[in-house]
Amino acid sequence: MRQRLRRLRPRSLRARLVLGTTVLATAAVLLCQTAGLVVLHTWLTDQVDGRLSRFQPVVPQDQEGVGGRTTAGEAGRNTDVLPSDYRVYFYDSGGHRLARSLGGDEGGAGPRLPSSESALGLRNGRPGTFAATDGGSAWRVIARPGADGTRVVVALPLEEVDEATVRMLWFSLAVGVAVAVGVILFGSLVVRMGLRPLAGVERTARRIADGELELCVPDRHGVTEVGHLSRALNTMLDRLRSALHRAEASEQRLRHFLADAGHELRTPLTSLQGFAELLVQEPEMSSERRHEAQQLIVRNAERMSRLVDSLSQLAKLGDVPATRWQLVDLLSLAADSIAAVAVQYPDRGIGLGALTDTEGDAHEAELDVVDALGDAHQLTQILFNLLTNACVHTAPGTHVHVRVGTLRIRPNGRGTDGEGRASGNPPLAPGTPVCVIEVADDGTGLAASDARRVFERFYRAGSAQRAAAGSGLGLAIASSAAEAHGGRLELDIRPGEGCTFRLLLPYRPTAGSAEHVEKGPRPLLSAPAAGVGG
Repeated sequence: MRQRLRRLRPRSLRARLVLGTTVLATAAVLLCQTAGLVVLHTWLTDQVDGRLSRFQPVVPQDQEGVGGRTTAGEAGRNTDVLPSDYRVYFYDSGGHRLARSLGGDEGGAGPRLPSSESALGLRNGRPGTFAATDGGSAWRVIARPGADGTRVVVALPLEEVDEATVRMLWFSLAVGVAVAVGVILFGSLVVRMGLRPLAGVERTARRIADGELELCVPDRHGVTEVGHLSRALNTMLDRLRSALHRAEASEQRLRHFLADAGHELRTPLTSLQGFAELLVQEPEMSSERRHEAQQLIVRNAERMSRLVDSLSQLAKLGDVPATRWQLVDLLSLAADSIAAVAVQYPDRGIGLGALTDTEGDAHEAELDVVDALGDAHQLTQILFNLLTNACVHTAPGTHVHVRVGTLRIRPNGRGTDGEGRASGNPPLAPGTPVCVIEVADDGTGLAASDARRVFERFYRAGSAQRAAAGSGLGLAIASSAAEAHGGRLELDIRPGEGCTFRLLLPYRPTAGSAEHVEKGPRPLLSAPAAGVGG
């Protein structure tokens, strides 16, 4: 049974709306008509009751006909005819019905009255309804007291009331059918016009599902439900397109990354294979050539090992943020990093100073303790990579300046995207307090085209000196580590005046953070080591 009902139930939204509207409208009309029928029937019956109450029958003076009993056979001979629909009947003082009656033709229809007054069940002045003797329309009957203890019963037929009610009933049915047909016809038209915008959205959605992803759902309906749906679908489509573009870009970057990684590994691997085959094929070679080949094998093996370690570290930084959180003194960290790099590049002048907030109220900051929350090992590696990069890619005698301090992010200022500034990390929100380490050099700087790609994996600037140094992963690793700390690594370029790399980390005051994080040991060096240029 349920399956049959489910099959009969309309499936389209348009059909459901039309059916529901038709049922509701028809039910409302029938309910109103039923109420009208009840009111009409009651009103007409009250009119009959009023006529009965106002009617005063004239009782004949024939004492024999009124006081004595009359047989049923005499009923027809003793019946007086009234020129109306009224019927008058009599009960004697003993409660027995008399054969004499007034009104009606002989053998005509009348109310089916009981022979005993007690069976009438009528009170004085209250009408009642009785069936007809011929099975037709019922009669309305009222009883009154007569002379000498007799009872007079007056009756009127309800035939006109029933006819009026039946006519009204048929009229109501006709109106209900007409309303149902009208609602079906006009309701279908109205629903079709009302759902036309939704049908347009459906057609556009089908085209998008078929592959036309650049389409947008038309939004021409203001604050209607269809307008809200269109805007929601367009927002969803924008996010879907963005996700698809990100996925395509990520896949493209992955392919480039694999190609670059294979290219970087192929060179040392080819060298290893060549020198190894040389040692095997020429066992009688001189000790000097053998030693030279062995050194080249070791050097290329170390290069491959560093490259694989860098790739592994870069992958881990992309998936897992820093886990050993502690307060790190950035000033001492910078001093130790400068000392370590200065040993390798003694011809560079590396200085350490305080950061000047040139974007706010210009003032020279005091060189004080600047604590940042993070992983000391990763922060050391970031700073070491920046210093090494500055020393490797600049000419001998170039000065490198390291500045440490705090500032607040301002719109279009440091920590945000702007002209002459590049980064592989998202911008920081304006108003955010940050700790800053800047590494600036006085070299020749970078071209804008190189600056935009400097944080990409395996990318190296076009000059021969830059291309020969490193694998192009140092800045990518530093950028990933900065993002893992919730910070940002960016580059300001000044063509012909050098580069400024800037590490920005969320600032957390020492007093508020020391209660819930581990206080890391401060490095032993708190100032530039001897021999480091200022």
